[in-house]
Amino acid sequence: MRAGSGNGLMAADIEPVRDAGAQESLLRQLRIDPAERDMPGAGPPGRRRRGLLLTVAVLALLAAAVAFRTWHGAPLVVDSATAVAGAAAGGPSAILQASGYVTARRMATVSAQITGTLQEVLIEEGEHVRAGQVLARLDDSAYRAAVAQAAAQLAAAQALEAQYQAQLAQARRDHQRNADLIERNLVSRQALETTGTQVDTLAAQLQSQRKQIELAQASLRGAQVQLDYCTVRAPFTGVIVAKAAQAGEIISPISAGGGFTRTGVGTIVDMDSLEIEVDVNEAYINRVQPAQPAQALLDAYPDWNIPAHVIAIIPTADRNKATVKVRVALDQKDPRILPDMGVRVSFLEQAGSTQASPAAPAGVLVPATAVVSAASAGGAGTAADGSVVYVIDGGRAHAQPVVPGQVYGDLRAVTGIAAGVRVVRTPPQGMRDGAEVTVADAGKGP
Repeated sequence: MRAGSGNGLMAADIEPVRDAGAQESLLRQLRIDPAERDMPGAGPPGRRRRGLLLTVAVLALLAAAVAFRTWHGAPLVVDSATAVAGAAAGGPSAILQASGYVTARRMATVSAQITGTLQEVLIEEGEHVRAGQVLARLDDSAYRAAVAQAAAQLAAAQALEAQYQAQLAQARRDHQRNADLIERNLVSRQALETTGTQVDTLAAQLQSQRKQIELAQASLRGAQVQLDYCTVRAPFTGVIVAKAAQAGEIISPISAGGGFTRTGVGTIVDMDSLEIEVDVNEAYINRVQPAQPAQALLDAYPDWNIPAHVIAIIPTADRNKATVKVRVALDQKDPRILPDMGVRVSFLEQAGSTQASPAAPAGVLVPATAVVSAASAGGAGTAADGSVVYVIDGGRAHAQPVVPGQVYGDLRAVTGIAAGVRVVRTPPQGMRDGAEVTVADAGKGP
C-alpha cells in the first residue's frame, strides 16, 4: 500500500487486503469527518491559525462595540425643572405654591368676513397695532364694481322719482282747473273724475318709486359693507404674535379644505389682559380665596418677584388631575411677561387670617420627585442620607449631593445647589452620573 497525497489514500494505491479487520481500518482512513470538512480553518496549520486569529479579532471588536453602546447609550429624554430660591418662592407668609402659565384674556385671530385674495399684508410678528389699524387688504375690484352698480341704480330711481313728481304736479293742476270749470258747466263731470283718478295714480307711483329709492340705497349700503370687508382692521390694541398669511393667498372665514385657503391673517394679543392660570391640588384649594394676595415667579426670571392677587376660583375640578383652576391677576405690567410663559405662584396669608403659615423654606425648592437616593447614581453623593438631584449641564445630568428639607405640597426644600439651575424633574430608574440627556420641555419651574 502506497501513501496517498492529501488527507487520505487513493483507491488505485490500495492493494488487495484479504483481512476483514485491515479492510475496515483502510475504510476509516478514507472517510472524511463532516465537522472537519465544514471548519473555516480546515486546511494546513498556517491557514487554521490565521482563521482563528481573524475570528478572535472580530469577536473582540463586537464586544467593544457592545460595551461602548451599553456605557454611552442613546440620550435619555427627561423633563426638567428650575430650582427656585426658597425665600423668594415662599417667604414667611406663603401658605401654598402652585405652577401654571401666563394667559391672555383678550386674544384674537383676525380674519376677513368674506372670501378673497390677499393683496397686501401689513403686519409682522412683534408689531404693536392700534384698534382700527389696517392689517391687510383683499382684492376689491368685484366689490367696487358692485358699489358702482348699486350707485347707478339709485341714481336711476331718483331720476324716475323726479319724473313722477313733475307728472303729479301737472295732473293736480289739470284736476283743479276742471274743478273750477265744472261749477260753470264748461266740462263734464267725467273729465273731472278722470283728472282726479290720474292724480291718485301718479301719487301712488311716486310713493312706490320712493320705496324703490330706499331699496336702492340699502343695496348701495350693502355693497359698501362688502367692499369694507376687503379691508382687515385690528379689533383692539395689542401685539401681533403670529402672521398666518401672505399676499397672494386666498383667505376665508371658513376653511375650504385642502390646505390652500387661509382662515386668518394674524393673531393679536392684548398685553394688558395678561393673567395667570394655575392648577391647585383640590386637597389645598381651601387655602385660596378671591382677592387673596400672591406672588408670581416666572421660570425665565427666577429672581424677579411679581406682586399679584387672586381673581377667581373656577368652580369646577379636573377629575383626571384632581386640581382646581385659579385665575391670578398680575399687579405689575412688564414687557418681559409673555403669553404661555411658565410661572410659579405663591399664595400669601391674608391679613387677619387665623391660618398658620409655614416657615420660609431654607435653600431652594425643587420638585419632590427630583430628589432620589444616591444609590441610583452609582453611589454618588456624600450627604448624610445619601440624597442627590441630577443637575443638567451641557447636555449631561450630573448627580449633585443635597440635603433634603421640608416638603411644601409637590415641592421639597433642599440645600446643596443654587437657585436657577436646571434639574431632572423625575430621574428614570437606573440613571447614572454623567448620563447624556435630552430635555423634552423648556425647563419649566418646579
